[in-house]
Amino acid sequence: MRRLFLLLLMPLTLGGCVARTLVNVATAPVRVASKGIDLATTSQAEADQKRGRELRKLEERYGKLERNWRKADRHCSEGNSDACLERDTIAAEMDQIRPMLPAPVPD
Repeated sequence: MRRLFLLLLMPLTLGGCVARTLVNVATAPVRVASKGIDLATTSQAEADQKRGRELRKLEERYGKLERNWRKADRHCSEGNSDACLERDTIAAEMDQIRPMLPAPVPD
């Protein structure tokens, strides 16, 4: 009697699980495709954030080079010929970075 009751009850309790599984199987290709599209595309906000990070890194690098250039220039004016070469090397790198930086905002 108990077995018969359980056998009759099983389709009712498993019906939701089977239906849910069928829905999940049917919608899986759509979910996979949309996830792939999300990974392949970049939103405007993400692109702006990335560009902002790149600019901050360039500005930090330029600031460091500028400090090193001043230091090397000071040593060069004191007669250190190695510092003069280093100053010129730093100036060349600064010249390469400068066009990539945004124009300063006028006051």
